[in-house]
Amino acid sequence: MKLETGLEQWQWFEELDNVPDLESGRPVFRSYLRHSLAMRRWKKYRKGFIDISKIKCVEIVKIDDGIIPCQNKFPFQVVHDSITLYIFAPSAQSRDRWVKSLKEEIKHNNNIMVKYHPKLWADGSYQCCRQTEKLAPGCEKYNLFESSIKKALPPAPEKNKRRPPPPLPPEEDKNEEIVVAMYDFQATETHDLKLERGQEYIILEKNDVHWWRARDKHGSEGYIPSNYVTGKKSSNLDQYEWYCRNMNRSKAEQLLKSEDKEGGFIVRDSSQAGMYTVSLYTKFGGEGSSGFRHYHIKETTTSPKKYYLAEKHAFSSIPEIIEYHKHNAAGLVTRLRYPVSAKGKNAPTTAGFSYEKWEINPSELTFMRELGSGLFGVVRLGKWRAQYKVAIKAIREGAMCEEDFIEEAKVMMKLTHPKLVQLYGVCTQQRPIYIVTEFMECGCLLNFLRQRHGHFSRDILLSMCQDVCEGMEYLERNSFIHRDLAARNCLVNESGVVKVSDFGMARYVLDDQYTSSSGAKFPVKWCPPEVFNYCRFSSKSDVWSFGVLMWEIFTEGRMPFEKNANFEVVTMVSRGHRLYRPKLASRYVYEVMLSCWHEKPEGRPSFEELLRSIDELAECEEPFGR
Repeated sequence: MKLETGLEQWQWFEELDNVPDLESGRPVFRSYLRHSLAMRRWKKYRKGFIDISKIKCVEIVKIDDGIIPCQNKFPFQVVHDSITLYIFAPSAQSRDRWVKSLKEEIKHNNNIMVKYHPKLWADGSYQCCRQTEKLAPGCEKYNLFESSIKKALPPAPEKNKRRPPPPLPPEEDKNEEIVVAMYDFQATETHDLKLERGQEYIILEKNDVHWWRARDKHGSEGYIPSNYVTGKKSSNLDQYEWYCRNMNRSKAEQLLKSEDKEGGFIVRDSSQAGMYTVSLYTKFGGEGSSGFRHYHIKETTTSPKKYYLAEKHAFSSIPEIIEYHKHNAAGLVTRLRYPVSAKGKNAPTTAGFSYEKWEINPSELTFMRELGSGLFGVVRLGKWRAQYKVAIKAIREGAMCEEDFIEEAKVMMKLTHPKLVQLYGVCTQQRPIYIVTEFMECGCLLNFLRQRHGHFSRDILLSMCQDVCEGMEYLERNSFIHRDLAARNCLVNESGVVKVSDFGMARYVLDDQYTSSSGAKFPVKWCPPEVFNYCRFSSKSDVWSFGVLMWEIFTEGRMPFEKNANFEVVTMVSRGHRLYRPKLASRYVYEVMLSCWHEKPEGRPSFEELLRSIDELAECEEPFGR
């Protein structure tokens, strides 16, 4: 029997065997090929799975000139029991890598075939020997360690011909990509590469968006987190410590004030696309008071284009402007004395601790104090390999649809953004299951607001909304729905940055009181009509919830509809009633909230549009005017 399928539909994975090694007592891992269409309910019977230890033959299929009736044109075969599986790869290189790797895996199997069929079974017979029985013995000797791709012999040397000179050494690739590390990175696995801030690296592969293969100046190679490096180009400002990409006026002032250095400055993106602003701090801003100045970097209309802060001092690049004004005030309130940067202080999270590492060994975890508990179980502060602080969530038995979550965990780990709480990995080989995430020092946003009631400025509250909106815009862009966005499901780190947590987790709750819209735990007060009436979740239902979260922030942690039961809220919202304007919210901020609460999903803005509105408010001189 034959099966035909595309290579991209197969995965190679390992699973813990139920029976340990008899001599050592250590756990044994079995290797499998798994088809992506193998449904979850089949796992018990192993349909869609191929045990690699039972494979008899892996070889490239020889193709005669003819039409291959599928998109991928480079087949190889895997003989397993009495079945021959033909897999079609997208390229010869891809096919050869798979064949080489699988041969290496099966080299110790005790059932390797002596002969095999080198060509396809088609039209009722093998194309190599024309035998019509599918179980007919092979017609060609099978050598596991000999490649089926034969290299042509070099031509015989001609007599009396001068020997050619030795080949020249290969030229350096002028198109190789060089990057500069913005943060230090300690290798955690043998296939990782250590990064040192400011050092240069050559990128070798970009097969994974989050982990690139690179080489350092010593010739060592390995995987590095892609968000820790930036391209080495004079036009790329990310390589300079004074540049902060995503920072508005309010956050810039907070950062400069925290450093409290005369002449402290940053360069940030302007509210006008493609433009930049220099934010500068001085302790002597006039009449003895300290203050901030924000200078827009302007462009000339001449060709070639030049940039300037002071019109008489124009330069061909922004770094040249900064270098000049480090030594000359030239119209600024003070010269640019001290570059302020968050780089190096707070390195971003990575998609897992290492490349392709999502299953974490529980023996590498140290459990510390309890942080709290929720729908799924208790959350504790912990450490991974006694070094990296993490939050460890132990899943209570019966609280979660575990099989579905485990399938989704790899996808959720790929969601990486500075305003999302990072999922680092899971422990699924024992019970209870552990979920390991980024640790956020200041806990949940709701408690953070309530405990510091009366101590927040309006611009800081708006900055919190902006943080959440940035994270949600990323989820929206990646077609991922949160389903339970609220202040209780956002966390705050030691720098005051708010990050979205528990995105998508509501799908795996088994508690009917939470999943049913009539249940006592269902978050009705954060839900739009299409959710509490029909359970229709979408990014636009998340937008409604975001409006309620903004209200929570500007009331510093009040309960929405605090005097009403859930069934009353359903009636009120259905009749057009909306939450009142908080005292700390300007009419412009409240208009943003109201736009989120449009009755029809299509009438609500996207998170992209919301982020643009909030950015504009944050950049205004007086965003909180009446």
